[in-house]
Amino acid sequence: MKRVVFMFPGQGSQDLGMGMSMYQHDEKAKQTIDLANEWLGFDLRGLMFDGPIEALTETKHAQPALVLTSGVLTAALQAEGVAPVAVLGHSLGEYSALVASGSLTLKQATTLVYQRGLLMEQADPEGKGGMSAVLGLDEKVLEDVLKTTNNQVEIANLNSPGQIVISGDKKAIDAVTPQLKEQGAKRVIPLAVSGPFHSSFMKPQAEKFREVLADITVLPPEVPLLHNVTAQPETEPTEIKERLTEQLYSKVRFEESIRHLLDHDEIDAFIEVGNKKVLSGLVKKIHRRARVFQVEDRDTLTAFVDWYKEDES
Repeated sequence: MKRVVFMFPGQGSQDLGMGMSMYQHDEKAKQTIDLANEWLGFDLRGLMFDGPIEALTETKHAQPALVLTSGVLTAALQAEGVAPVAVLGHSLGEYSALVASGSLTLKQATTLVYQRGLLMEQADPEGKGGMSAVLGLDEKVLEDVLKTTNNQVEIANLNSPGQIVISGDKKAIDAVTPQLKEQGAKRVIPLAVSGPFHSSFMKPQAEKFREVLADITVLPPEVPLLHNVTAQPETEPTEIKERLTEQLYSKVRFEESIRHLLDHDEIDAFIEVGNKKVLSGLVKKIHRRARVFQVEDRDTLTAFVDWYKEDES
């Protein structure tokens, strides 16, 4: 059997029409997406299919939409007999990974990230915070430059060689950008996000989220799940909850997680389960010869399953 890793995208991968193909061609997916409206108490399905895109992009809507879409795709893959040897997500995608691992139900994860999204939106009501992607600069050089910002800007995501995301006060990011370019950054690109996520500015919201998690039952994962905070697997439910709390204000160690898998396992392919190809592109930058697939609708799911089963007799 082929050894595959499921990867799940985070916020920013949402788009109109997400999940529609599965809704139209998979009865179980249709039932699940319809049920999500009941779980949440609003028309998430309508936002996913018809928008407006501005409403879908709001953190409190984008997060459950992404987890729901990845969840129905995962269920369809599992129904076809596809079993990953490990799972991981990028930021929000860690909740989809928890579903794929059996630690959370899709209902738990979808309602949980809606609450998470509300708290994240409340973290920066005046819109003073932001995030930017820094291209072409070494982590150590970047850290040295950011020391001059008096803790107003921090490293948020270690995505791939030459792509690091910073987070913090927008004015401080703007002020330090010329210095980053002087040190060799090819580009510094502001991201369309609603706050300084994965930075210490999120610690107050993380403590509130800890209280939300206290009422959630988390099961030990059935397959290894690499956490953003440590790039290591965790099996103890109480520790998993702690990683999810820390994740709100800690670095996303995506590159390190992929390298951990490449160093410890024979991986035949990395499968991005969800909208767009953000993670697939990052994996190819980390290891150019890695095989990647994206499963985002019925057609791409069928194509992947055909490859997965082609050597079976």
